[in-house]
Amino acid sequence: MPVPGPAPAFAPAHVDIAQSGPVLHVRLNPTRQDDTLSAAVLDELIAVLDDLHERPDIRVLVLSSLGEDFCLGADRQEYQDALATDPSGAALRRIADKAQRLCQALEDTHAITIARLHGKVVGAGLALAAYCDLRAGADTCRLRMPEVGVGLAPAWGGAMGRLVSEVGAARIRELMLTCDIFDADTAHRLGLLHKVAPLDQLDATVAAWTKPLARRAPEALVLTKRMLTGYAKATRTADIALLDAHLLTSRLSAHTAMR
Repeated sequence: MPVPGPAPAFAPAHVDIAQSGPVLHVRLNPTRQDDTLSAAVLDELIAVLDDLHERPDIRVLVLSSLGEDFCLGADRQEYQDALATDPSGAALRRIADKAQRLCQALEDTHAITIARLHGKVVGAGLALAAYCDLRAGADTCRLRMPEVGVGLAPAWGGAMGRLVSEVGAARIRELMLTCDIFDADTAHRLGLLHKVAPLDQLDATVAAWTKPLARRAPEALVLTKRMLTGYAKATRTADIALLDAHLLTSRLSAHTAMR
C-alpha cells in the first residue's frame, strides 16, 4: 500500500504523491474535479521528474489518476484565455513548451515509468501515457485523439513522433485523421497498451510489473532504458517536435482571429 513519501522540494496541489519502497506513485486529479492537463499540472509533473535526479532510490514511477477518467486532454479553455491575454501567442507557447519538457523528462528519467489507465484517455492524456515505458489499461478504457476534429494538429508534447515510433505510422495515421474512439483491446493490439485487465484487477496487473522491476539491478534498468530511448530517438531524427509549440500557437491564433 503506497504511503506518503519523503516531502518533495515543492508542495504539490494538483498531483498526489505516495511512495512504496522504490516505487513512486504520482496520481493526477487529487481533487477528483478536473481531468485536464493544465499548466499548473504540467509544472508539478515536471517538478516531480526533476526531483528524481536527486532520488536514485526511486526505480519505478507509476502515473495514474484519482478522477473518473485518466485524462481528458489539455485545458483548451486555458489556451484560449492565454491568447486573449496575450494575442502575440507568447503565453500559449510557454504552456505548449511545458508539455514538450514534461514528455522529454518522462522519456529521459532514470526511473521506469508505468501508465495506469482507466476511463477516458483523450488527446494530451494519450500523448502523456505514450511517453511512459509501460502502459496498462482497464478493459473499459476508451481512447481518442480528437485534435484534428477540433481544428488542431496533434502537436501536444511532440508526441506524434513518439506514437509513430511506438505503434507505426500507418496505424497512428488512421486514428489521428479520423479521430475515432477506440477501445482497450484495439489499443492493446496496436501496441499502445502492453496489458489490459478488468478495472478491479488493474492494480494487481501494475504490481506484476513493479515488484520484479524493484528487484532488478538499478544499473541494468537505467542502461537498458537509455539504450531503448536512444534507439527510439534515432528513428525520429527528422522529428519536427521542436516546432510543435509554434504550430499549436499559430493555429489557435488564426482560429481566434477568424471568430
